[in-house]
Amino acid sequence: MSLHPTVAAVTARLVERSRPGRDAYLSRVDAAKGDGTQRRHLSCGNLAHGFAACGPEDKAALRDGPAANIAIINSYNDMLSAHQPYERYPYLIRHLAREHGATAQVAGGVPAMCDGVTQGQPGMEMSLFSRDLIAMATAVSLSHDMFDGAMYLGICDKIVPGLLIGALSFGQLPAIFIPSGPMPSGISNEEKSKVRQAYAEGKANRAELLEAEARSYHSAGTCTFYGTANSNQMLMEIMGLHLPGSSFVLPDTPLRDALTAEAVKRMLQITVLGSEYTPVGRMIDERSIVNGVIGLHATGGSTNHLLHLVAIARAAGIDLRWDDFDALSGVIPLLARVYPNGYADVNHFHDAGGMTFLIDQLLDAGLLHGDVRTVAGQGMDAYRQVPGIDAHGNLEYRPVSKESGNRGVLRAASEPFRADGGLRMLSGNVGKAVIKISSVPEDRMVIEAPAVVFDHQNDIKAAFERGELNRDFIAVVRFQGPRANGMPELHKLTPTLSVLQDRGHRVALLTDGRMSGASGRVPAAIHVTPEAEAGGPIGKIRDGDMVRLDAHAGTVQVLVAEDEWSQRVCATADLAGNQFGMGRELFAIFRNAANTADAGAGVF
Repeated sequence: MSLHPTVAAVTARLVERSRPGRDAYLSRVDAAKGDGTQRRHLSCGNLAHGFAACGPEDKAALRDGPAANIAIINSYNDMLSAHQPYERYPYLIRHLAREHGATAQVAGGVPAMCDGVTQGQPGMEMSLFSRDLIAMATAVSLSHDMFDGAMYLGICDKIVPGLLIGALSFGQLPAIFIPSGPMPSGISNEEKSKVRQAYAEGKANRAELLEAEARSYHSAGTCTFYGTANSNQMLMEIMGLHLPGSSFVLPDTPLRDALTAEAVKRMLQITVLGSEYTPVGRMIDERSIVNGVIGLHATGGSTNHLLHLVAIARAAGIDLRWDDFDALSGVIPLLARVYPNGYADVNHFHDAGGMTFLIDQLLDAGLLHGDVRTVAGQGMDAYRQVPGIDAHGNLEYRPVSKESGNRGVLRAASEPFRADGGLRMLSGNVGKAVIKISSVPEDRMVIEAPAVVFDHQNDIKAAFERGELNRDFIAVVRFQGPRANGMPELHKLTPTLSVLQDRGHRVALLTDGRMSGASGRVPAAIHVTPEAEAGGPIGKIRDGDMVRLDAHAGTVQVLVAEDEWSQRVCATADLAGNQFGMGRELFAIFRNAANTADAGAGVF
């Protein structure tokens, strides 16, 4: 089917707008391409250091052999459930590389924090900036210039975007991302959410809350709700950086190991020494980026990617903007209902057909670029195939069914859950913002209510506990942007605001901070830019000002006379408490250099 005209038009504008930056980037990629093994140009001293700790077989191959050497960039740690399975991956990858006459080395590790552990805590103020730190650590890992390709072991929120930004700084090397898979389903996310709300109302105690959380987050693997981590996995597959069908296969299973083995085999085919050289800097182009945005809309993915995808695109010389997200949202249908946009978790999504069904439907509807280069080869047709294990224990692929395995979770493009993607841009006299509406009730798409202004998320809970919020209002939470305190997620507000909405009050959130990919039913205008700390007009809002948030019209407006609004002075806040403790003093350079939210909120 021919490409949808809006998808084609958005891509054409992106190509034209990006041309100067993209051309300069590709020139650098081409200039860095090696001839033969990348380590050939190293001095004898350089090379001897590089293989000194290797075993005899690898040492001989690195010293005299012509075969590829693969970098492993590992984000393993024991604390992050999604990353714990990576403990054994380096051994497995090294063994597989030897079977093909090549070598693999752990080039470096990158930090990997769990937003679930730091949510609502001071450590969350370093979370967003850890993305850029991971990108820098990736570059340090590859700076030894010993490698002909790189395999990236990462899953969660800032880790995958950081790894990809780092990978694109070595765009001459091929890159394959290897997932570890989600944990098996525990209690339902809806049940967990109900206990959280009961706890917020004082109807459940800490022991009951902890029991619910422990039954939800119960084993190795990615959390099963559709937040940023699982949105990352969707993006890596739909952008062609995962092998087909590999995103949501459970950890430590024969199929998971078979897919990892196939990834090593493919890596050796796409290095400059193989027959299908595929440098990541050329592979990820404007079409790949647009495919990522489309996937985000079609699945109701995390709002965090309105920051991360912009930053990733910029790393490849591509000028992606929120306007592009907004234009595509109008034509990309919502095909998946995964919590918090529905009752299902990612395992239910995968069992219903998952990424393979989704990609197949989008391609058939002309809503996805099918002519892109991927780690599996030219074009997206390979991503219509479902992986499995045959009777002999070998990896095999079969065509995906044209019928969803569960229409309550995953639907065909001809019968979507909604006609648009549910991520929209807002604009008005407070600046620009974004909103995720895929799970917001229709009668809450427009909220007009008086502002209640807060400078700290904890103040909302305190006001709620004092009984001051049993009414219609829009919570304005400011000084939460990247320059103020690192732009932490404000996910801990969700239970409180949900309780108030369930009581019948018309409530919404307006903030220059972030909400998690796990946010849902309460309308939230987030990522407001410019932020309050940069003098943004969100700092002009006063308690009692009427604010109108209209998701249909794409506007957020403070209903104050224009002459009064223009004369108001922006508020200031004492941010000393955000600058020290828990390592935050080390991140001052990031806060001071951060870009605006619509530019990716990064430091590069």
